Amino acid sequence: MSGFAVSAARLGLPDTGLISYAEMLDQGRNLCDAVEIPVIGDADTGYGNPMNVQRTVRGYARAGFACAMLEDQLAPKRCGHTRGKEVVERIEALTRIRAAVEARTESGLDLLLMARTDARTTRGLDEAIDRAKAFRDLGADVLFVEAPASEDELERIARELEGTPLMANLVEEGDTPMLAHAELEALGFKIAAYPLTLLEVASKAISGALATMASGSHPPDEARLSFAELRELVGFPAYTAGEERYREEG
Repeated sequence: MSGFAVSAARLGLPDTGLISYAEMLDQGRNLCDAVEIPVIGDADTGYGNPMNVQRTVRGYARAGFACAMLEDQLAPKRCGHTRGKEVVERIEALTRIRAAVEARTESGLDLLLMARTDARTTRGLDEAIDRAKAFRDLGADVLFVEAPASEDELERIARELEGTPLMANLVEEGDTPMLAHAELEALGFKIAAYPLTLLEVASKAISGALATMASGSHPPDEARLSFAELRELVGFPAYTAGEERYREEG
């Protein structure tokens, strides 16, 4: 669950720290209820000080997330592939992860923690890798060095952080090269995220459909699901079957 995507789809606003913890938690709860696969939740900076971080971790676990991702940006944070972002000092970044790990341990939460650093862009790759190593030492389960700018940088990240599951974040026209799955796996990455691809495809399709209707026409059948397919997708048949079963039994 991408913070950029939730901010765009729910608020129609940029990913610049405008969306709140409560809005993200509500969106996450609905999303986790709707699918049967593990969901990684973007927890941004934890939404405040270490106590806020701990509240966020507990809330994300209760919402049904399999993993919460915490980052080291300076609030208000922003998309990792845009300009103008800054990171907090290393000690504050480490404190966030330590607070998250302690909250998980103390509350017995069934939740993975992904530690993200955006230090590559403003403080260099050396600092980003050093932060990731420190996050791992504190108990982070998955590491995410945001916005490496070349295949060589991806290779170095994977080599120096070998032994810990790594995520690559792939944004079209972003800073990181769009390597194929097999190439990323060969380097040592376990997770490839495409946080904006579906939003971009859907937005273009919606804009095209609106333009077609504005011209007096209608989107062709091949450009849309049928009404029957849409009903199936959102669960109408299962709902109706359940309704009929209870009517017959009652």
